[in-house]
Amino acid sequence: MSKPLSAFKVMTFDVVGTLIDFENGLTGSLAAIAAENGKAFDAETALTLYRNARYEPEALRFPDDLPRVYGRIAPVLGLPADAATGERLRNDVRLWKGFPDSRAALAALAARYRLVAMTNAQRWAFSLFEKELGSPFHASFTVDDTGVEKPDPAFFEQVLADLAARGYGKDDVLHVAQSQYHDIGVSRALGIANCWIERRHAQAGYGGTIAPQAFTQPDYHFTSMAALAEAAL
Repeated sequence: MSKPLSAFKVMTFDVVGTLIDFENGLTGSLAAIAAENGKAFDAETALTLYRNARYEPEALRFPDDLPRVYGRIAPVLGLPADAATGERLRNDVRLWKGFPDSRAALAALAARYRLVAMTNAQRWAFSLFEKELGSPFHASFTVDDTGVEKPDPAFFEQVLADLAARGYGKDDVLHVAQSQYHDIGVSRALGIANCWIERRHAQAGYGGTIAPQAFTQPDYHFTSMAALAEAAL
């Protein structure tokens, strides 16, 4: 896309995985449980198990689904599958950190663009993530607000409708995300310009995120939020 980044007025953001380091947060908690129980632990194996369990039909909203997921993956990892440890995994979400470049990049971008969070996380978790990121957003939409999760187009349509009511058209919007499955493919299908933050650029596979049926070539591509902010500003 030849359109300069400065031509956009709004940046919408995926949060978990793009701005919050969900994979290290999750595997860090699981590794601690494994160490306490004298078990070997491999992060990529755990992420594969998580991904498969997270997208089962009976999945709940994230992160309240983590105790259920833990119950599914703990026996395979050789970890205690008791309910209390599953609750611990969910509660550890409160300790998850942003990527090192997220807070500064968002603060810089907020001076020029309207920043809107779009997350499949529940509102209680997003409130924690937002504080971790320095509360940079002008507006936010969670799964509790929309009633659906990305990649459901209805999530995006609700955000676009809100922006339209504020005087912003679709051409004003750049959607920023790391997930090809949840964000990049559907934003392309809806005619929304997108920016892929390839957080796993140094790693193989899709980690804890479901793989897309087909790869979508993004309009803009960076491997960090710092790089996006530098290019946009």
